[in-house]
Amino acid sequence: MGYRDSRPSQRAEKQPWHTDRWFTSPWNYEVPIRKQLAFVAPIQIHDVTLRDGEQQAGVVFSADEKVRIAEALAEAGVHRIEAGLPAVSAADEAAVREIVRRRLPSQIYAFSRCMVEDVKLAVDCGVDGVIMEIPSSRHLIELGYRWTVERAQELSIEATTFAHDQGLKISFFPIDATRSSVKDYLALVGRVAKEGHVDALGLVDTFGVLAPQTVPRLVERSRQLGVPLETHFHMDYGLGIANTLIAAASGASTLQVTVGGIGERAGNTPLEETVLALETLYGVDTGIHLERLTDLARLVMDLSGVSQPSNRPVTGPTLFNVESGIIATWVRNTRDVDLTEAFPFLPELVGQEPAQLVLGKGSGLDSIAEGLDALGLTATDEEARSLLEVVKSRSLERKKLVSIEEFAVIADSILVGSRARNANAER
Repeated sequence: MGYRDSRPSQRAEKQPWHTDRWFTSPWNYEVPIRKQLAFVAPIQIHDVTLRDGEQQAGVVFSADEKVRIAEALAEAGVHRIEAGLPAVSAADEAAVREIVRRRLPSQIYAFSRCMVEDVKLAVDCGVDGVIMEIPSSRHLIELGYRWTVERAQELSIEATTFAHDQGLKISFFPIDATRSSVKDYLALVGRVAKEGHVDALGLVDTFGVLAPQTVPRLVERSRQLGVPLETHFHMDYGLGIANTLIAAASGASTLQVTVGGIGERAGNTPLEETVLALETLYGVDTGIHLERLTDLARLVMDLSGVSQPSNRPVTGPTLFNVESGIIATWVRNTRDVDLTEAFPFLPELVGQEPAQLVLGKGSGLDSIAEGLDALGLTATDEEARSLLEVVKSRSLERKKLVSIEEFAVIADSILVGSRARNANAER
């Protein structure tokens, strides 16, 4: 069935890009690249699944489900949990209150419009802080809200001052900042910081329209306020993860994400890819328990009713299934030595099941050998080739994988028939 060298590879001592659990790119650690990075320690993860995640069309969490998700987030080590907007409904207010009552190790934030009544509700719920939203683009203020810019500024000043007086931490959240002119954006946040109160400023790309090359510039201009920066990027162009990582590498210290990337329209920056990339590509340990990511994602997907691709990064159920013949050979040759030769990170790092070789149209002889091993069977080279031909044909005909149970029937038929013919030939 072919030669398999089980000797350990003779490579150099492991480096940050190649550990016992992952194998990424040494290019990430070249000195000119590292000199560009300006991470602020510690990086905090602020999860908005219970608020912005629930804004995905058709997603509804009950109060009990929100508590379950909050507990799972805390167990995974998430630093801040945005429990919801209490002003939305009595049920949302009750959920925020109950999450606070659980005294989780995470800080609990509420979302609030820049209105004093919203802030009063947040204070009554007992949260640690508030994310205070206000539109920052003149066109959205005037067309979407039918307000004047001056009114938006005055509401922000009044509400942030009141929240500060009540002892809340305030993250100012200028909606649609990236479609605002630089002048209007800085005028709004500058006046609120001066006349109201801002503990942190959100870099808010509400419509996911910021190009990655622009992120350092946004950070640079926003840093003029002299407060910590937070990220809130959407995935309309699939750039939320990249933009979040670039913002963090430029000095943003709190990253707003959702489990599974659920959220309005194309969703928010996903928690899982973001924290895994920080640790394995940049060497930044956020303190998130990576081994809990898969269970956390599956809990949220189950409760939200959202289905995601089976090969979704990090948590997809078939992510570590291997059909391709060449990759199957890599797995069989390296799994007892260094499986990161076949995968960028190990399944157990993120709480996944071990890698599995599956049978289908793309399989090769090592895939057949794996199936035979699983059944405790042996085959000659000729028999293995016959098995492979039938597996490929069956998979193509049915347009799906061949299960191990189906393979057992195929193997029994071919091996019994082959050996009967050989016995007859010997007579």
